[in-house]
Amino acid sequence: MSMQKPSTADRTMAGDVIARSRRSPIEEEASLLALEARYCAHGDSVHHAEPPKIFDHCEGSYLYDIEGRQFLDLQMWHSAVNFGYANRRLNDALQRQLNRLPQIASQYLHRERIELAAWLARRAEAGWGERGRVHFNLGGSQAVADALKLVRNARGKAPVFAFAGSYHGRALGRTRVDLDRPHLVPFPSPGRRPRGMSKEEHGEECLKQFTRLLETECGGARDERAEARYAAFFVEPIQSAGHVIPPRNFFRELKTILDRHQILLVVDEIQMGVYRTGKLWSIEHFGVTPDILVFGKAITNGLNHLSGIWAREKLISPEVFPPGSASSNFASNPLGTAVALETVRMLDEVDFGESVMLKGAYFLKGLEELKRRYAIICDVDGLGLALRMEICAEDGFTPGKAMVERMVEEGLKGDLEAEGKRHGLVLEVGGPEKNVIALAPALTISYEEIGLALKLLDRLLHRVTRR
Repeated sequence: MSMQKPSTADRTMAGDVIARSRRSPIEEEASLLALEARYCAHGDSVHHAEPPKIFDHCEGSYLYDIEGRQFLDLQMWHSAVNFGYANRRLNDALQRQLNRLPQIASQYLHRERIELAAWLARRAEAGWGERGRVHFNLGGSQAVADALKLVRNARGKAPVFAFAGSYHGRALGRTRVDLDRPHLVPFPSPGRRPRGMSKEEHGEECLKQFTRLLETECGGARDERAEARYAAFFVEPIQSAGHVIPPRNFFRELKTILDRHQILLVVDEIQMGVYRTGKLWSIEHFGVTPDILVFGKAITNGLNHLSGIWAREKLISPEVFPPGSASSNFASNPLGTAVALETVRMLDEVDFGESVMLKGAYFLKGLEELKRRYAIICDVDGLGLALRMEICAEDGFTPGKAMVERMVEEGLKGDLEAEGKRHGLVLEVGGPEKNVIALAPALTISYEEIGLALKLLDRLLHRVTRR
């Protein structure tokens, strides 16, 4: 029996494997970056940093590069990985599903989809006293688009509102540019607050501006097919772009205005949900009940795409939201729903509410101490483990965007010394002026790791403020 000779492609591939085994980590990284520069498009966000950073593996609160250097991640993939990298319990749930029912067409049911929807709907009914239903999709933008479909079903072409500085994916305003682009309302952000005005006063002024908007610019807008003059207000209770936290009475006062004008409240919990702030949904801190709630990201710990909406029964019953209203090939996929189901079971067993609030308070106290020591820190704040550190110029007011960019770059060098070894820091830029370090560590972060984070931030601030 004759053996087939290896092809040129086979010999090339074998040679590449041998060559890789002989390369140093630095040579391997350089080779990968050369391949990326030649063959990968630059349309995503990778090349916001030059050269882009390559990571090799991860565990808990840490990422590791090809050289094995340890980077403490204080943004956890934009709050997608709330329960730590390579979480064993959630990884095992994914593996079990992969071995049993890894895929199925979306027109068929499976156990995980049904049980997850039931858990979410029952939790909403227990907390808010409202019966409702859950509809799944794949990503956050799709879920926001689904919420918008419910709004249009109920309120026709009436105007939609959102807060300036909020982020609702790439759906709101792009489904139909002429119809769905929201009217923007000011949000009480520290960077936009007039000097001498308190946080509470700024919140009241923002609501006054919204009321004037309703009475003037939007006063004549009306859908003749429907009774509603206005449709809905899309909100992030805590703005994910900079972790901006409003006054505690802000949403109660907003809800009073919305109810007076019969405007639906759509709450986007894609980044702040799943105990990021110490509660399942961040809106629970503010004592109001949404008409529609959008979720995603951390419910699968970043292991598989899954998003969804919960809505009051009158907005999502089969009579008003019939089959085919918002279908997608990969919505409610078994891998995503299996991990999410294991996530909510874990939430039933572990008191993340208490632990997140205690860790967040400890972290915030450390940030306040850094603020006292470094003049460039003009504001720190936090709710649970959604924290912020705003950077300004020496006048304490002008946004320090360039300084924040430098902090992110220095953190990725992996050479900050603490506790006898070198570390890197993974940080997230946020805020309307891009001058905020938005901190979202793993909810499983230890107190020792919070201490390390504060030491590394201290080293970083010392480095970038040296003259």
